[in-house]
Amino acid sequence: GVTVGMLLGIDLAATLVLLPKPEVGLLMDAIERAVPAVPPLYERIVDEAERRGVSIRGIRYGLSGAMPLPAPLVERWEAATGGLLVEGYGLTETSPVVVGNPMTTDRRPGSIGVPFPNVQVRIADPEDLDREVPLGERGELLVKGPQVFDGYRGMPEETAASFHDGWFLTGDVVTMDDKGFITIVDRIKELIKYKGFQVPPAELEALLLTHPAVADAAVVGIPDDDAGELPRAFVVLRGEASADELKAHVAAHVAHYKRLHDVVFIDAIPKSPSGKILRRMLKGI
Repeated sequence: GVTVGMLLGIDLAATLVLLPKPEVGLLMDAIERAVPAVPPLYERIVDEAERRGVSIRGIRYGLSGAMPLPAPLVERWEAATGGLLVEGYGLTETSPVVVGNPMTTDRRPGSIGVPFPNVQVRIADPEDLDREVPLGERGELLVKGPQVFDGYRGMPEETAASFHDGWFLTGDVVTMDDKGFITIVDRIKELIKYKGFQVPPAELEALLLTHPAVADAAVVGIPDDDAGELPRAFVVLRGEASADELKAHVAAHVAHYKRLHDVVFIDAIPKSPSGKILRRMLKGI
């Protein structure tokens, strides 16, 4: 919000419209050419435009962050606006943006983009951070740059654990293609450990969201004495679908150890104000 909303607007000498809260009705009346937001807000804006029967064509740019931006939402937004919706990536510790998509038709839906100028990145084996993984393979994203913080104030142990040989450890598992585009696979701390295999919740969530009856989804690991953890999906429906149907939908696209153990239907996925899934709350359900 500070970087993309306020500081970029000041740098461009743009008009900044301040809203008391992110209500979709207020947003509809305020946005004209560009809007920085999180994916749920973009979806709500398109939904509201369809509900009102009004056009939102002419919004040239959408700048998304804070959580993964689904490729189907990009397609829907760009069809409705005629503009571009691109995703960037960063962390509080990196002030925050380190990677972003180009604001052109070269942007890659589903990817967080390429490193910003003066930002260095490495994709390292989480088990051996000195070893870089080959292009296309999964590894932890490490970054260096002028905007990366020096450490947590008064927390030397936490600071030391956040760096390796001068590189900041993002905790995100990514892949990079031969054009330099980076795609987030999962968070290291969120990986589900099933019988020694690593199961990325984000991969299963993305598959669930391709089902036409699924409005939202989250996957967490639940403890199991034999397997260690089992993947459980929490799903918000927009249409009709059974648990068995959704399990089969995912199973058709993943290895056997990534298959969903069960599906729980709920009214809403608990999320932070920035739109990130609050998995700890789901684990208590």
